[in-house]
Amino acid sequence: MSFIAHVRKNGDTPQMLHEHLRNVGAMAGANAAKIRLGMQGELIGLLHDLGKYSQAFQNYLKSAVGLLNQDEDEDYVDAARLKGRIDHSTAGAQLIWFELSKQGGLGCLVGQVLSLCIASHHSGLIDCIAPDGEDTFGKRMSKRSDRTSLDEAVAAVDPEVIAHARALLQSPQLLVGMQVALAGILQSDSTTAKPVISQQQIGLLARFLFSCLIDADRVDTADFEKPRAARNRMYGRYEEWDALVARLEAHLAKFEQRQPIDGLRADIAQHCLDGAARPKGIFTLTVPTGGGKTLASLRFALHHASKWNMDRVIYAIPFTSIIDQNADVVRKVLEPADAPASHGRIVLEHHGNLTPERQGWKEKMLTENWDAPVVFTTNVQVLETLFGAGTRGARRLHQLANAVIVFDEIQTLPINCVHLFNNAINFLVEQCGSTVVLCTATQPLLNRVNPDLGALRISSSCELMPDIKGLFAKLKRADVIYHSKPGGWACTEIADLALEECRRAASCLVIVNTKASALALYRLCKPRQTAPVVHLSTSLCPAHRKRILRFVRRCLRWRIPVLCISTQLIEAGVDVDFGAVIRFTAGLDSIAQAAGRCNRHGARETGVVHVVKAREEELGTLTAIKVGQDKAERVLADFETDPEKYDRDRIGPKLLDWYYQNYFFARAAEMAYPLPASETGRDDTLLNLLSRNESATREWLDRQAGPPPRLLYQSFMAAAKAFKAIDSPTRGVIVPYGKAGRELVTDLCAAFEIDKQFDLLKRAQQYTVNIFPNMLAALQRAQAVYPVQEGIDILHLDPRYYSAEFGLVSEPLGPMETLLT
Repeated sequence: MSFIAHVRKNGDTPQMLHEHLRNVGAMAGANAAKIRLGMQGELIGLLHDLGKYSQAFQNYLKSAVGLLNQDEDEDYVDAARLKGRIDHSTAGAQLIWFELSKQGGLGCLVGQVLSLCIASHHSGLIDCIAPDGEDTFGKRMSKRSDRTSLDEAVAAVDPEVIAHARALLQSPQLLVGMQVALAGILQSDSTTAKPVISQQQIGLLARFLFSCLIDADRVDTADFEKPRAARNRMYGRYEEWDALVARLEAHLAKFEQRQPIDGLRADIAQHCLDGAARPKGIFTLTVPTGGGKTLASLRFALHHASKWNMDRVIYAIPFTSIIDQNADVVRKVLEPADAPASHGRIVLEHHGNLTPERQGWKEKMLTENWDAPVVFTTNVQVLETLFGAGTRGARRLHQLANAVIVFDEIQTLPINCVHLFNNAINFLVEQCGSTVVLCTATQPLLNRVNPDLGALRISSSCELMPDIKGLFAKLKRADVIYHSKPGGWACTEIADLALEECRRAASCLVIVNTKASALALYRLCKPRQTAPVVHLSTSLCPAHRKRILRFVRRCLRWRIPVLCISTQLIEAGVDVDFGAVIRFTAGLDSIAQAAGRCNRHGARETGVVHVVKAREEELGTLTAIKVGQDKAERVLADFETDPEKYDRDRIGPKLLDWYYQNYFFARAAEMAYPLPASETGRDDTLLNLLSRNESATREWLDRQAGPPPRLLYQSFMAAAKAFKAIDSPTRGVIVPYGKAGRELVTDLCAAFEIDKQFDLLKRAQQYTVNIFPNMLAALQRAQAVYPVQEGIDILHLDPRYYSAEFGLVSEPLGPMETLLT
């Protein structure tokens, strides 16, 4: 009998099962070899689909693809009825578990880690112990052979496959390699005193191997089923680092130092070059806004990657608006029109969430896996890769090994992720050979939080800039004025100030905390201002925001008066240079970022930044902004009592340090990712679920007659389902902005070829607005969103719900407004 793994949809060409297992074994082994666990990766790849050797699964698969005929073949089954009911992922897991669990404590631990990966490869990592104390892993491993087809599969498996698998299982190096990896975690953490950290990192080790398997399985399957899609993959065959370094250095050599700030930026870039030769580790790059961090950090990253033979550079950025800008800058440097042809892309952007978590196979084919030398993605995508549910994000985790990972604007890290993030970064650096750079003008104190739960382990010499105090003094280009007023400022008073500053300074930027505040202030200022007034928020798609920002920059460059009213999307990393800035009160880090949009290039003698508290602004559940406001007001009051203590700088390093001490102390209880009882049945934390899982483990142990046979107790799946990188997950909707947006929607609705869709979905990121569930529900009730194709859960918007001024709106526009969009 011939055993098949897959059959192409456009024909009857089968992929033989032994070919798929060998392919996945080889790829998973190569992926895992990044952390010296190639043998372990190869084993789980070789056995992940062992259960497909059962007669039941072969009948199901062949019936589903038409190789068995209902009228002619006795073995034909109703495949639609059996879909998802035939277990093919447990047999390989059981084979490993039964073999290794007999080899003592280390064998149990290694067997559990490897078995978890196989048993979970269609679902995301399963729970070891569920939050209610149920022994999920044990039940899976004790499942009867007639239900997992283990005995039948072992009897039928191709001889060379099982022989190689048994050779790997019997090799002493299988356990020794894992022992070395586990010892690395324990020794780097001194975990006898910090079991929470060691347990979370051992869980990350399991997730890493899981990632190696998932990516190998998905790539081999996709490349067989859709061979044309393989043309879009690079398989690690990238341009040489030396070539990319040469392009960057040639670009930097062209800069002329016309202003004093240009010389400072050159110094910053030189310090980054000097630091690139240092050994791998965690670095901070603390540079005031406008100091040229993008190219300076790229200089460090490329030289460091070249020096230490690293695989890729990954930029993690909090806002898609900054990705648009920074990726464009880097692409122009590394992909110039006159450069020699190279294999595939150099700069890859991965952001937006066009597809829901439950993707079908077609959408999964279009999901990129960071296979490029330079990747720009969001903090959300990185956090989902580390902690999220399912397989879509987890498959990218192995790409974070042996990489330079640059976190831009690190101060935007969600407070509830602090300990999880710190432990993961320590793991990536210490166990996976990566280097991490934390870039910001306002460094949070990630190394000074509770060390028993997880603080960054960074050296005293981690900073790439030798004189931060002096650098801040030299790069000060604006005075910050704090307008403390009982009861706050009315919206009409803020509008008066904005209009006056626009007249005085020829340009003014107002940054607010909510979309509602932006709209209210825009509507007050627009009728009273003869100069252009523009509105920016995430209700506008990236292409729309880019167009407005291009207009604003033209006005600023030619000194044409302009008033811009924006949400905080503009304050972190967006390259604009206003004569005056008004910032609604928020955290001191946000105020410092806003100041970076004022006199950014030092062309004026000085700029002015006004900080005001808006009386009517409703913050609702925006806890971070509320706490930030409170602590900023406290430290600004402290500043007024003794300015000399803080170097007479309201946004200098000393006051920012004092602010973060207050802010982190106030929110320390949130840093382990608290979970309400509605999520797990009891008040808990995500950190606990992913480490010791104490309450669930106690309940499980109470039911045991003897000592526990395993060493991992995490509720992986429960934790992943509870994890949200942002408080309320958003959903992407493609909007028909402009002629290009309307044509894009038309093309998506008509497209069927996979290569064409790959290109269209990349273009669609520029025409996507991410909306919260309540807005999506309202648009669905109004029948204002539609799928681009039947059976494809990617949505596009009715043109009547997209405004040229405000972007996506909840009420339909009038006919004239629709024509103007």
